[in-house]
Amino acid sequence: MNISFEGKRALVTGAGKGIGRATALALANCGAKVTSVTRTQSDLDSLVQECPSIIPVCVDLADWGATEAALKNVGPIDLLVNNAAHANLQPFLEVTPEQFDQSFNVNVKAVLHVSQIVAAGMKGRGSGGAIVNVSSQASQCALRNHTVYCASKGALDMLTKVMALELGAHQIRVNSVNPTVVMTEMGRSGWSDPEKAKTMTSRIPLGRFAEVDEVVNSILFLLSDKSSMTNGVTLPVDGGFLAC
Repeated sequence: MNISFEGKRALVTGAGKGIGRATALALANCGAKVTSVTRTQSDLDSLVQECPSIIPVCVDLADWGATEAALKNVGPIDLLVNNAAHANLQPFLEVTPEQFDQSFNVNVKAVLHVSQIVAAGMKGRGSGGAIVNVSSQASQCALRNHTVYCASKGALDMLTKVMALELGAHQIRVNSVNPTVVMTEMGRSGWSDPEKAKTMTSRIPLGRFAEVDEVVNSILFLLSDKSSMTNGVTLPVDGGFLAC
């Protein structure tokens, strides 16, 4: 199934590493004009070296005012991928207000804000569009020491559904992808211990973690016209983890 985004403008947050970076590159390879947002300038520099057509924006999305200023002139956007996320794991009884705020500011509040900016432009142009929020299997299954992460991703799933409900009338589709552990650089590092990995892979019917491209391909599908009647879904990319 060939997917083309020729003539489309896309914005990807958290585009410096992992899923976000791979998504930005894939969109560019499919013909989109891509704006990549992350808070680390060195990541943006290397991304632009790899793909010079990408437009870099360096901003901390947890800063509402700075985000507003950074994105107000990005121009019309047809496709949005809200990938930026914060994961700081701790047991339930040890969660602090600062840790809670850090995660919710990026995982939920920033998604709301960036989507408001982009969707307002989509609505104003009357051209419709597609938004994909990168959630997690942790939104639907409790994981030890993931109190705030699980809660923030659960909130993101419901935000996705409300966005789909309210924006659908303007032909703006909103969906999420909900991956299991993904073999990004961070994923490989965090799950390199075979015994630790087995505690998770033993619960996945396919018996393995997800590769980055497997998540990116799902994002591209949900952004494309191939999913033109798909709206408000939370799509597991988890090898069957949530089916058990």
